[in-house]
Amino acid sequence: MQTVYAAYAAKVDAVLAALEMEGTLPPETIRTNVTVEPPRDPSHGDLATNAAMVLAKAANTNPRALAEAIVEKLQADPAITSAEIAGPGFINLRLDAQVWLDELSAIAEMGDGYGKSAMGEGKRVNVEYVSTNPTGPMHMGHCRGAVVGDALSSLLEFAGHEVTREYYINDAGGQVDVLARSAYLRYLEALGEDIGEIPEGLYPGDYLKPIGQYLASELGERYKGRPEEEWLAIFRAEAVEQMMNLIKSDLALLGIQHDVFASEAALHAAGKPDAAEAWLREHDLVYDGVLEAPKGKAPPEDWEPVELPLFRSTRYGDDQDRPIKKSDGSWTYFGADLAYHMQKAEGADELIDIWGADHAGTVKRIKAAVAALSEGQGKPIPFDVKLVQMVQLMRAGEPVKMSKRSGNFITIADMVEEVGKDVVRFTMLTRKPEAQMDFDFTKVVEASKDNPVFYVQYAHARIHSTLRKGAVEGFVPSGKNLSLLGEEERALVQLAAQFPREVEAAAKAREPHRIAFYLYELAGGFHAYWNLGNDNPEKRFIVAQDKSLTEARLFLAERLGQVVRNGLRILGVEAVEEM
Repeated sequence: MQTVYAAYAAKVDAVLAALEMEGTLPPETIRTNVTVEPPRDPSHGDLATNAAMVLAKAANTNPRALAEAIVEKLQADPAITSAEIAGPGFINLRLDAQVWLDELSAIAEMGDGYGKSAMGEGKRVNVEYVSTNPTGPMHMGHCRGAVVGDALSSLLEFAGHEVTREYYINDAGGQVDVLARSAYLRYLEALGEDIGEIPEGLYPGDYLKPIGQYLASELGERYKGRPEEEWLAIFRAEAVEQMMNLIKSDLALLGIQHDVFASEAALHAAGKPDAAEAWLREHDLVYDGVLEAPKGKAPPEDWEPVELPLFRSTRYGDDQDRPIKKSDGSWTYFGADLAYHMQKAEGADELIDIWGADHAGTVKRIKAAVAALSEGQGKPIPFDVKLVQMVQLMRAGEPVKMSKRSGNFITIADMVEEVGKDVVRFTMLTRKPEAQMDFDFTKVVEASKDNPVFYVQYAHARIHSTLRKGAVEGFVPSGKNLSLLGEEERALVQLAAQFPREVEAAAKAREPHRIAFYLYELAGGFHAYWNLGNDNPEKRFIVAQDKSLTEARLFLAERLGQVVRNGLRILGVEAVEEM
């Protein structure tokens, strides 16, 4: 069953195809930029299309002349009550009221599938997100990116993509040795030693105490007082495994689960960077060269020109070629990342990375690397990096004190325990990820219109309260007499009918926050209609003396609730039935 916007997009497309057959448009005119959407001003009509504006050049005519040809054909459709040309060539359509009432039946029939799209065509998308160093609990620096990545994955699945949720474990750098030494200290503590103050340079958080106790119970005193070379590798592996268990547990508090956990250490052990270098050399994408001295200032005294393997990133828009190895022969971060993205590309048609804004400086070079992979493999690999800004934690307008448990930050577990998963997730999606955000513990739990998560969940709870009350009074939601619904009710249907196109637009832009914005708008429309009944009892959903009207309005309410649930499911937020 087609939704309104899909149906009328198809009708406009059929008109354009007919104009091609008649010669008004040239054969095989590209129509991908043609849209059918609500007009900016609702008084102009129900739908608007830019078809004449975007195709006039191809038709070798002016937009208004092409619009007249399009309107002539559209007016033949009995469900289109008027088709008018506005401004330089936009076309505004008014539809018969029954069209919108039929959309309620479509929502009822599609249920949980309303808004789903096949636009993804089953393309495999790898979304990598979180990927924090396994050296501490999940904190607010990771939370926003975790929610954005998870919601984006759900959105892409809803829009017809095959999604792999991936976490890259950075378990091969020096920070993991620091973790091992920190865990060893807590191991000694668990064995009864007085370790005193945690030395500078080690991780001080109390979260390492359980790991120390676990290691003591598993290993006994075997490594007590032994030299580092005997225990470092063992403690590193054990500490990483235990930290990843903690991280997975923290992510689960947010309802987040990954499909793949890729290890950087395993990447190196499998020789993937070496294989990537060989492949790149074979395709003339890596060469041995000398980097220029740092620009803008005198080179450091210890700087000297060293020949290094350099990736030709300037071919792809970077400002200089980038080394994939250091002078000591070890891999640079970029070299390992390049190999990792090559590995991801083997099983995906598209790659998306969710990074903190502090990684902005490396975006250009990794995009250059993936562009090179695309060229070398002979297939395009679309690649996008979404940068997520940090979140400032507040309480009643004041900065929040740090957490004792973590040592120096507020953990995700702390947040979820205080305000709940749904509040955290929805709030993280109430601003574009590239915009700064304040998370005020006081404001995010307020029962007010200014709190989006409350406002949306309250709409759903109100709907269920109304349906329960109607059932008690003997009313059953029914689509038999929808013609009794008036202009205000149809306006709500029109708002609900936008959900499928919002899903597609959000998926195309890779912007899950658009769904949160839409749900807030839909909730606002519902609450505004509800408030009409405060002044006029005849506008309430339940009008005791009019069974047919009441059951039609309850049918409308039920459908609005369905759309809210579908949207919240994309965001990973529960649609509560009571508040």
